[in-house]
Amino acid sequence: MKPRHHERGASMLETALVVSVLVAVIFGIMEFGRFMYTYAYIAQIAREGARWAIVRGSGCTVLNACGANSTQVANYVASLSEGVTNPAKLTATATWPNTGCPPGSTGNAPGCPVVVKVTYQYGFTLIPFLASVPVTLSTQSQMVISE
Repeated sequence: MKPRHHERGASMLETALVVSVLVAVIFGIMEFGRFMYTYAYIAQIAREGARWAIVRGSGCTVLNACGANSTQVANYVASLSEGVTNPAKLTATATWPNTGCPPGSTGNAPGCPVVVKVTYQYGFTLIPFLASVPVTLSTQSQMVISE
């Protein structure tokens, strides 16, 4: 079957449309993977920050930096930022709720919980039309102070 004269070049147009959709899907998959990696990473550094705070409670005796405060925890969490995360877009807060403490204990005493919340302003880079839309990723970790 011979192609008709008025249909010449139609396959090139179809190829261009299909390839551009395919490239957009591939970059979307890559961006979604980067997004999920970043969320998993900030969840991990929230756990690391909570772990750092629970071994530096008011009852610790071994370490030089006992009685950790919110600023120290935030600085520690920011120091863990590497790879795809930008420390300037990272915010960490630590709180010591009195709920769940043993009777007579408050603050960062052994047996009380510490909650570390990490937020990160994620910016899409691989998809140009989403580059100006930052997404706030937020996660928290809670652990009980051991020392």
